[in-house]
Amino acid sequence: MILKIKKLQKDAQIPSYQSEEASGFDLHSIENIILKPGERKLIRTGIAFEIEYGYEIQIRPRSGLAFKYGITVLNTPGTIDSDYRGEIKVLLINHSNQSFEIKKGDRIAQAIVTPIIQAKIVEVKELSNTKRGNKGFKLRLGALQPFYHIFDNQ
Repeated sequence: MILKIKKLQKDAQIPSYQSEEASGFDLHSIENIILKPGERKLIRTGIAFEIEYGYEIQIRPRSGLAFKYGITVLNTPGTIDSDYRGEIKVLLINHSNQSFEIKKGDRIAQAIVTPIIQAKIVEVKELSNTKRGNKGFKLRLGALQPFYHIFDNQ
C-alpha cells in the first residue's frame, strides 16, 4: 500500500513511523494553539493524503497525551476515506482542568491505515433469530438507584 502525501504548507511535517513495528504514524500540528479545559478544536496538519482505494485511515489518540494531559481525539477513531483530498485536521478535546499548549510541530494524534470492506446493503422485512436476540446493554438496576431517587423527587 502506498500512501501519497502532499504538503499544503511548506513547514508541514511528513509523518513517519516511530519504530519498525509501529502500527500508526504520528500527525503533527501546523499551528500554535491553546486548548482550554473542556474545549475542542480542529487542529491543522498542513498535509493531504491520497489513500489507495480499498483502504481508510483512522485517526486515533496518542496514549501519552491522553494519560498525562487528558487530551484525546473526540471522534475516535476519526475516518479519512480514500476519496478525500482535503487537509487532514484532527479534532482534539481537553478533558483536563488545565489549559494545554499545542506548539507547531507537536505530535497530536496517530494515523492507522486499515483495509475496508463495503457491505451490500439490503432491506429486509425480518431478521434471523439468534439466542441473544435484541438484548443489548446489560444494565444493573442497582447501579442506578441513586439516580432514580433524584427523579422521584421532581
